[in-house]
Amino acid sequence: MTFTSLQFGIFVAVMFGAYYLPPLRRFQVQLLVVASLVFYGSGQPALLPLLLLAVLGTYACLVLAFDNRAVWMPAGIVFNLALLAFFKYKFLFVDAASVHLPGAAPLDFLLRLPLPIGISFFVFHNISLLVDLTREKQPPPLRDVFLYIIFFPQLVSGPITRASMFMPQIAPKRLAEVDFVEAAKWILTGYFFKLYVANNLNEMTSYMDYPLYETVRTQDRWLLVFLYSYQIYADFFGYSAIALGLGLLFGYRLPVNFDLPYISVSFSEFWTRWHISLSNWLRTYLYIPLGGNRKGPARTGLNLMIVMTLGGLWHGASLGYALWGMLHGLLLVVERPFLKVLDEAGPAVRIARMGVVFFCVTMLWIFFKLPNFDHALDYLSGMFRPTDNPNPTKLFYNLALLYALPVIIQHLGLGALVDGRLRRWEPYLYGTLAALAYLEAGPDAAFIYFQF
Repeated sequence: MTFTSLQFGIFVAVMFGAYYLPPLRRFQVQLLVVASLVFYGSGQPALLPLLLLAVLGTYACLVLAFDNRAVWMPAGIVFNLALLAFFKYKFLFVDAASVHLPGAAPLDFLLRLPLPIGISFFVFHNISLLVDLTREKQPPPLRDVFLYIIFFPQLVSGPITRASMFMPQIAPKRLAEVDFVEAAKWILTGYFFKLYVANNLNEMTSYMDYPLYETVRTQDRWLLVFLYSYQIYADFFGYSAIALGLGLLFGYRLPVNFDLPYISVSFSEFWTRWHISLSNWLRTYLYIPLGGNRKGPARTGLNLMIVMTLGGLWHGASLGYALWGMLHGLLLVVERPFLKVLDEAGPAVRIARMGVVFFCVTMLWIFFKLPNFDHALDYLSGMFRPTDNPNPTKLFYNLALLYALPVIIQHLGLGALVDGRLRRWEPYLYGTLAALAYLEAGPDAAFIYFQF
């Protein structure tokens, strides 16, 4: 089972009450670890031992690395990458049909294990832990390592928090230090974007899936691509906002993960605004170790292509994800020599650049939505030819605009008015967001896990 929204709210409320109860204050870290295990176990109880294995294996390598960093830090990284590779990419190399082969019980058992929720995130946390903390004088306590890796607000879908940022925050927390207003804003905004915007747009963009896209008109294929661009932003931003607000309730500040990415004027700027924690992780632990931009333009371009392709594969094991990352890498390489000249251009050029970046990013989402390469190409080609379906699916354009409008308004910067001249209306705004999210979702809506 997984938590419904109502159950999750009760779970957070109970944990919050116990967390700040004076007799239990010295057990705050332990309480959060237990809460995180309960939260994870509600979705995949059978895979709790794997999560514990990942944490304990990483901690063992961390402790040993203080005696021999050159051996045990790479060993810990390989251990974590092996876990990720086996569970997420095994069927790139093993035929799924061989899973039920008789006479190979151990292999059959391992191959049938499902993809662990959040494995991409806790593996990256483990690697950050090994790289960052092996430079310190001594290893942290095991309970602190557990909390950093499995802190429940960020466990299943991030944001990816660096160990050097999170570990110093592990200290006794007091109720008086909680910024309830900021936490509530993040949580309400997150639920609104997830339940009202993303879930409703998802009902429409489901027609991008094979074979449903064959039933829609040519112009509607174009509309669906742009709606998906808004939907995936609302999905990711919504969950990240909820996680950030929950972290604040328990005294931990997680990194902001999205910063209006669709107003970017370059692809490099886009990746400083989209999934910021992932971009920072890839730059710190992959791009810079590969040489970054220190070894000439050709090597810089190669490094960008490698990093972005691997970043695409991190989202899923298919050609579509790899191509999505590779094409983003190519765009970064192509624009790089012209950035200085373009940055000196006037406002008209800036607006044009914003449109080009948004259009290209949106078109590339086709390969993300349809990771099957043949389906992606078929959808893309159908955007440039008339439909031959005599009874095409009808899309409601007014609803499409209604559900996409919050993303558009947010990116136009109109929210800044609420922080300025219209500040006195702020409580009514957030009350409206909460009401719309509740009315759309209902009290029994599923609290959805994102597996990326």
